[in-house]
Amino acid sequence: MLNVFTLANGRLFQEEIDSLDELTPARPVWVDLEAPTPEEKGWIAVKFGLVIPADIIDDDLEESARFYEEDGAVHIRSDFLIDDDETPRNVRVAFILHENVLFSVHKEDLPVFRLLRMRARRIPALIEDAKDVLLKLYDADAEYSADTLEGIYDDLEKVSKKVLQNAVNDAAAADALAAIARQEDLNGRIRRNVMDTRRAVSFMMRARMLNADQFEEARQILRDIDSLDSHTAFLFDKINFLMDATVGFININQNKIIKIFSVASVALLPPTLVASVYGMNLKFPEMEFLGGWGYPYTVALMVCSALVPMWYFKRRGWLS
Repeated sequence: MLNVFTLANGRLFQEEIDSLDELTPARPVWVDLEAPTPEEKGWIAVKFGLVIPADIIDDDLEESARFYEEDGAVHIRSDFLIDDDETPRNVRVAFILHENVLFSVHKEDLPVFRLLRMRARRIPALIEDAKDVLLKLYDADAEYSADTLEGIYDDLEKVSKKVLQNAVNDAAAADALAAIARQEDLNGRIRRNVMDTRRAVSFMMRARMLNADQFEEARQILRDIDSLDSHTAFLFDKINFLMDATVGFININQNKIIKIFSVASVALLPPTLVASVYGMNLKFPEMEFLGGWGYPYTVALMVCSALVPMWYFKRRGWLS
């Protein structure tokens, strides 16, 4: 899908383009290509003289391939976060700043892009040129990451109450570990996302492509990102603590089970010894004395030899 954004009276207006004839009269400040087809890329080449490579959003971590200037155009590739309940992920977006028009290419719609479109429609004079669009996207990305971090903290607080304030059985511990693992993965994705945003904003500042106001806004974005870094570090510490606490409760539950087996094994040792002694093919004087009561005597002796260790263990508090 091809979305064209134009500025009018200080506001950003969106128009969906379905043909080259609709694109030709447009004077956009931002052209957003979501999962573009070869035909739509062809329209861009005809209208703006810009050829968009087929591999523009491939996963390439080389810095030289992510931020560079070529043929009078600035190329930036950044990762943006999607905090999905099922599959949180980072989505690669390629930006091309060409002749005062920003082109963005990505495979799926992003919350940050929707947030900027909503703000640009409601707030006059929010955007003045294509560079403002790019900066506002990174600013919204930092804010979206901050909101997601707050959500992680809230979810960890719920897990903390379950783990630290209630008796934790194995099923509850397994659920807690799954929740903690998800938050750890999401926190790591946020950290990667803000690191990538910092690199992109720093590149824009080094490239001297910003005016004084935009440069100051870029510095503010970097300061916001620095605060997010400390927050992610704090959350990693909290995640590790909850992980260790949950695993500790699992070990305690397992130790209780092992203790039960150990007590049962020790309690059954004396009856086993009695059965082994009287099971030998020998003549015992007491058996001759007891006559026909030898079997009940042996059973009673085995029961007593099992109950005495159990009474001793209970008195010492080892069964609790």
